[in-house]
Amino acid sequence: MAFSIHPAVDKGFKPAKPGFSGGTLHCKCSKDPVEVKITGQTAHNHVCGCTKCWKPAGALFSQIAVVPRDKVTVTKHAEKLKIVDASAPLQRYACTGCGVHMYSRIENKGHPLYGLDFIHTELSNDDGWSPPEFAAFVSSIIEGGADPANMSAVRARLRELKLEPYDCLSPPIMDLIATHTAKAKGILK
Repeated sequence: MAFSIHPAVDKGFKPAKPGFSGGTLHCKCSKDPVEVKITGQTAHNHVCGCTKCWKPAGALFSQIAVVPRDKVTVTKHAEKLKIVDASAPLQRYACTGCGVHMYSRIENKGHPLYGLDFIHTELSNDDGWSPPEFAAFVSSIIEGGADPANMSAVRARLRELKLEPYDCLSPPIMDLIATHTAKAKGILK
């Protein structure tokens, strides 16, 4: 394979463990790593091609899942976390030591995804997380430097991994966003 989608998915991935109730994420620092406890299973796990999310070296995509924000607690070295871009709707908390994004949070209560935090399950040594289900913002990898000539091969590889490629979010998440918007406008109750 001439490219890496993401090290956690390149060789396939395991199904979620029934009854899995969470685990701990660690940044990449060898000394005083940031630790984040997750007390629940993730949902909507996916690989993301956007240029904002943290990716391991050499990977074309990040791997992101969501979990309710009340299930996310920084348990060690919170002082090392800093928001990457305070003007972005998604506040990405990165370790100032190694640069790894530990979690991301939406503070705008009117946002359709408010209440969900975004995490990188590959930062956990715990087995049982929900597996990736799709690929989002696939075309965006070009903005990150991927060769446009390879896009057919990238999409073929994603499909081989059973990760349907989208240039937005998955249909269920887009439906959730549209429903939220329609309710906010009074179109739906």
